[in-house]
Formats: sequence, structure tokens, C-alpha cells
Amino acid sequence: MKKVLAIDAGGTKISYAIVNDSGNFLNEIKTISTPKTIEELTNVFKDIICENEKNIDITAFATAGAVNINNTKVDSSTPNMPEGYNNLDFTSLSRKPVFVENDANCAAWAEYKIGAAQGEENTITITLGTGVGGGFIINGRLLRGKSGRGGEVGSMKINGQGRICTCRRKDCWESYASGTGLKKTAQEIALYDESFINSVFKDKNPMDITTYNIIEGLNKNDEYSKKVFDIWKKDLITGLINITNIFDPESVIISGGMGKFINTDEIQDAVNNEIVVSPVKIKLAKAGNNSGMIGCALLACEKI
Repeated sequence: MKKVLAIDAGGTKISYAIVNDSGNFLNEIKTISTPKTIEELTNVFKDIICENEKNIDITAFATAGAVNINNTKVDSSTPNMPEGYNNLDFTSLSRKPVFVENDANCAAWAEYKIGAAQGEENTITITLGTGVGGGFIINGRLLRGKSGRGGEVGSMKINGQGRICTCRRKDCWESYASGTGLKKTAQEIALYDESFINSVFKDKNPMDITTYNIIEGLNKNDEYSKKVFDIWKKDLITGLINITNIFDPESVIISGGMGKFINTDEIQDAVNNEIVVSPVKIKLAKAGNNSGMIGCALLACEKI
């Protein structure tokens, strides 16, 4: 049995634990805040590895950012990671083998192996959170592309409103279908739509409205919140239709914090009414918040 130190490194927090080659956790998951500088972050990684190295065979990272084809470093990091993250040599952190993979790819592999997509050889996992991530399993293999950067669905172009994404480009799917996108839609609509004047948030500055406010408004049957959320759903569905038409998967798995606010049957019906390929199943993820750690551990065991 292989034992993997699985480290899920995000912009806000780092979670880690030892996972076996069946995807089971062998000790308690620990979580710490992500340091603000690359020097501090490197030292944190070294401390975590030093604490566990004698009990493991491999160290595996699930990380934000685009990972190179050799699974050894981050080629292009996201804005919420410390400056210089893409220069970090992960293999130098441990005397034992080190494996690195994009966190959305890891989540997709976890769903494919032990989660909602078990038994399906063509499946896509979409992570809806602050941003939008994607992992593609095609014919039982993780789609990585020529450089390892394949599957960046958040940067897929939709609409034409000129909204700036976190990647500094305009009208990416992420800037509409993410939690951040929901907030931006709410703020934009509040500036011109009459529904805001009569909403439960009418006394708020439109620029102060948050994603959580809209969810709160939905629970109060607020018309403005329902209008905002319906637009957000349409933007989500547009991207899902495009992806489904291109890859013809058996299922699309919805992961991430925004997933709990959608009705998968409703989304599935809307997608299947528009696609030109065979019907797809839309399902919520089952591997949970720890899918990144599980996925990177399982992928590392297969590759190393």
C-alpha cells in the first residue's frame, strides 16, 4: 500500500493529510492559512513535509494554477497565490518523489475514481467557487493537453458585455458563472433594474451587495435576488452547453461552494434541451471538500 502526503494548496488555506492508494485518509486533516510571501510558503511546505516524510512514499500537491506537463512545477499561478509561486521547484522540497497537479484536475480524478462519476469513462467536473475550474476525463484518461494546461474552462469566452475576468481578459465564463460572477451580476443589475428599488437590499449601496446577500434574498423570495440568480444560471448553462457539445460526456459533475445552490435536475433539463449530442447527466460532486487531496494522491500513485 502506497502512502501519500497530500497537500491542497489554495490562495486562502493549505490542507494536508496522509492518503493511501485507495483514497482513504490515514490521519487527521490539518489546515493552515496560506502565507503571503513565497519565502514563507516554501518554508511551510518544507515543515509539512518534514513532519510527515518518514511515514510516506510520495508527496502530492493539488494546487491552484496551471501545472507543467511533467507534474513538477506551476507554470502559471493565479493572482491569489504569492508572487513567485510559478518559480518554486516542488521536487526540491522532499527527498522522496513529488507530484504536482492542478486542483480542478485532482477534483475531477477523485470524482472519477471514488465519487459521483464512478464507472463513467467520459466525465467533466466543473468547480464553481470564487472562480470556475474544470477537469476532463476522456476515455478514462485525464485530459492535460500538450503543455499540461488543458481544461481551463474558466477562460472560455461567453457573452459580449466587456466584463473583466481575474485573468484580465474580457467575458470569460468565470467572470459570470462563479460566485464572484454572481456578485458582479447583482451589482450591475442593482444600478438599473427597478426590482432593486423594492428589494430587501434597497437601502444598500449596490457595490456592497455580495453573493451571500443574493442567496439570502432567494430564501426571502426577493424578486431582485431571483432575477439576479436566474441570469447567473443562464450564464452557467451556456458554458455547460458548450462543453457538453464539444466533449459529449456521460456526466458533468458540479463541485465547489456554489454547487449547493443549484437544482441539478433543472440545469440538466436546460442543457439537454439545447445540446446536439446525446443527453448528459448533471450531478453534484460526492468526493467532498477534500477531493483535491484525494485526487492528487490517487494520480500520484498511478504516475509514480
